[in-house]
Amino acid sequence: MSEMHNNWMDRYGRSYKDAIEKEQRFNIFVNNVNFISSFNTAHANRSYYLSINKFADLTNEEFRSYRNGFKRRNSSQPRLNEFQHGKMEIGEVPPSSVDWRKKGAVTPVKDQGDCGCCWAFSAVAALEGITKLQTGKLISLSEQELVDCDNTENSQGCEGGVMDDAFQFIQDNGGLATEANYPYQGIDGTCNTAAQNSNAAKISGYEDVPANNEAALLQAVAKQPVSVGIDASGQDFQFYSGGVFNGDCDTNLDHGVTAVGYGETDDGTKYWLVKNSWGTDWGEDGYIRMQRDIDALEGLCGITMEASYPIA
Repeated sequence: MSEMHNNWMDRYGRSYKDAIEKEQRFNIFVNNVNFISSFNTAHANRSYYLSINKFADLTNEEFRSYRNGFKRRNSSQPRLNEFQHGKMEIGEVPPSSVDWRKKGAVTPVKDQGDCGCCWAFSAVAALEGITKLQTGKLISLSEQELVDCDNTENSQGCEGGVMDDAFQFIQDNGGLATEANYPYQGIDGTCNTAAQNSNAAKISGYEDVPANNEAALLQAVAKQPVSVGIDASGQDFQFYSGGVFNGDCDTNLDHGVTAVGYGETDDGTKYWLVKNSWGTDWGEDGYIRMQRDIDALEGLCGITMEASYPIA
């Protein structure tokens, strides 16, 4: 196990300040490896599996504090009632599967690092999608601008935020800069007003998907990538590596991600295709497939509770 830990450290470039810290991290690593091994052995027939990844020397509490950061909406903030994707033509039916990656509307997976700004990555991915659909151009846009400059009610940079507030900022600001003009730093910074004013993509507003309604979310995702909040706090989520996730999770939304499609496996299991912001060495090259059409109205891990999308 010690050799495994040293090899893992080499692979991920991990180092520790002294022998005491290394021993502490080694013990956490051992516990996580045992958890992953036990899960995969006990649940060999389950539809997803776990693997050792770059989070293997973090406790679950540390993982949640570093990598999540979605804040629930203030209860006094009403959700927007307008839902244009619910207005379907007579006889119109959403396609059986959608993958916006195949239509060139999704940029490569990014990595938020140890900054709790998943909300910014979720909003930007949705904005990149609608921009491609409206202009024909796929542009990588700036999460750092949101971290530094968005001072709307619930936006607190690396300390968390809300996708709807990000959309409101983008609308009020007249757009958002490119990643190249305002690159990601992974820390709370001072707003660069010059870069902020170099807007490359803009929106006229945003809309909320009716809550607790998978059919409505399907209608929206059939039209464009959609920002969603989920509960990503569990160890299964921390070490998810592949398959259709249907593990234990709550509805205490703590992570912002982007639904970029949906589909069905050969055995008939329906899923949401979700883009994450933890790098390509997590999950299925940075994505997770989450089971769709479950009995709970709020969907698996609360995916239908607070979904929204920008409008051009």
